[in-house]
Amino acid sequence: MAIVTYIPRVLPIAVFKRKLQSKFIRSFLFYVPFAVLGAMTFPDILYSTSHIYSAAAGLVIALILAYFEKGLMTVAVSSIILVYLLEFFI
Repeated sequence: MAIVTYIPRVLPIAVFKRKLQSKFIRSFLFYVPFAVLGAMTFPDILYSTSHIYSAAAGLVIALILAYFEKGLMTVAVSSIILVYLLEFFI
């Protein structure tokens, strides 16, 4: 298991000796972790509650607050409170 996790970490260092010149490849590699994280968490957001409507409302409020650059704690707590209230009344 150590070898399997070690290879992807050492391979780029061994293959790429100098800085990548292509802006496309650099920007692609910059955004890959965000895309993977989003793809892994998005389905779980919608199916984490007993009603998809409360989960969608929590997602919408989180996106709105994140768009207006509120802090991570504000976004998370606001979404949790909204989902809790909606689940309580549904």
